[in-house]
Amino acid sequence: MADDAGTSLKGRVSAEEWQARVDLAALYRLVALHGWDDMIFTHISMRVPGPEHHFLINPYGYFFEEITASSLVKIDLDGNIVAPTPYYINPAGFTIHSAIHAAREDALCVIHLHTDAGVGVSAQQDGLLPISQNSLLVLPNLAYHDYEGVALNLDERERLVKDLGDKKMMLLRNHGTLSVGSSAGEAFIGIFFLERACAQQVNAVSGGRDKVLIAPEAAQLETVGQSKGLGMVSGLAWPGLKRKLDRALPGYDS
Repeated sequence: MADDAGTSLKGRVSAEEWQARVDLAALYRLVALHGWDDMIFTHISMRVPGPEHHFLINPYGYFFEEITASSLVKIDLDGNIVAPTPYYINPAGFTIHSAIHAAREDALCVIHLHTDAGVGVSAQQDGLLPISQNSLLVLPNLAYHDYEGVALNLDERERLVKDLGDKKMMLLRNHGTLSVGSSAGEAFIGIFFLERACAQQVNAVSGGRDKVLIAPEAAQLETVGQSKGLGMVSGLAWPGLKRKLDRALPGYDS
């Protein structure tokens, strides 16, 4: 897939922007590869390096396995498309992502999903429970935001940012999951652990909530410090994830 001129954007944007485009396209395809996509819905965004505070997001109407580096749409914090493109964006995606990119300098990448397990846990009164190693590593960095309907109301941005605070992950109640990172790899590792924790919880509570074993309090306290290592792990995992894409869904970097 190419831009409106029918050619790749490689060499027509800065090297820094092209790398951001390649990494973001890889994220879209990784989400599809893991079965976390929701047809043409949900969104992943990446800030473009530079002072303009522009960010990249998916062209509305394309499946995640179709996304390429050149097809991504560049917009500003007001939702204006700032580079020539034949595509347009999902307004709900703009609302959520612009809020976080504007408020968090460290949030270079934002992933938002609507998986069955993520939505399921977001709708449970107690939220994510400390019942698995994945959940224990996620919980110290997990925030919650109450559902307000489809995210089309720009007024919601202030409340969403306040609820997220300085956390890296969020359960959007009755809605889904969210992860932010200073890189594509960090954001993906965050959403991977959060999604795994949610899936494991759905499996565990299927036998009844009263049968679920809560992790010992000492173990919960121990993993608070250990959870800080997730960001470091992302640097090891990201190259392998892209190699996996090259085998399974090549073409994202076009």
